[in-house]
Amino acid sequence: MTRFLALLGFLSLLASTAISFAAQSTADVSVSAKMKNSVLEEIVGSRVEQIPREKEYVIGHGDILTISIYEEGDMSASSLPAIDRQNKSGDAPRIAASGTTVMMDGRISLRDIGDVEVVGLTLTQLADYLKKLYAVIYENPIVTTTLVQSNSLRYTVMGNISQPGIFFLDFPMTLVQALARSGGFTEWANKDITVVRKQIREEDKAHFDGNTLEFNYDKFVSGKALDSNVFIRSGDILIVK
Repeated sequence: MTRFLALLGFLSLLASTAISFAAQSTADVSVSAKMKNSVLEEIVGSRVEQIPREKEYVIGHGDILTISIYEEGDMSASSLPAIDRQNKSGDAPRIAASGTTVMMDGRISLRDIGDVEVVGLTLTQLADYLKKLYAVIYENPIVTTTLVQSNSLRYTVMGNISQPGIFFLDFPMTLVQALARSGGFTEWANKDITVVRKQIREEDKAHFDGNTLEFNYDKFVSGKALDSNVFIRSGDILIVK
């Protein structure tokens, strides 16, 4: 069992390398979403319905972005030096790459137009918004918005776990993977876990009783209640008993 947890932890560490997403204004993209779906269906056929569809990333506080305009370059008013830092929570080391940080007030500072609000927007929505603003200065600007590092998506692990703390959620992660990432149970743990989730979606209701899910690790490893190994979401609190 220890080896099983160690393997999951290793896989989680590999997957925790920095990833980025980018988007251009819809006015600068000639291929529509409808056409993309149509061509995809031609390629994969009926299997298109089985392809996971995630919602577009929504910008949050602390995220690091880059904003660029074709032939004008980076529009950030200030940029971060590249540094390595080890999170005190026990999470993997992260790289704070060059870019501009979304501040506590939900804004970023850009050249020529000053502070703009970005929290709650998708990358595409931000690109559309900035294209209209920069059109006052540049002729038909082609704007690209890039998420360099996500710092706003986090979950908390506490209780009888080897490494409790607050962890970044950079990739899809199940409850068992989150336990492995935190080093596994302490010797006092009874291996019952409560997941507290603030916002319950329709698909959560099959597993959650109100805002909580009760997960028994021993039942899971014996092959029972496998569907209770849900994916962690930002803001989740895992209480290990």
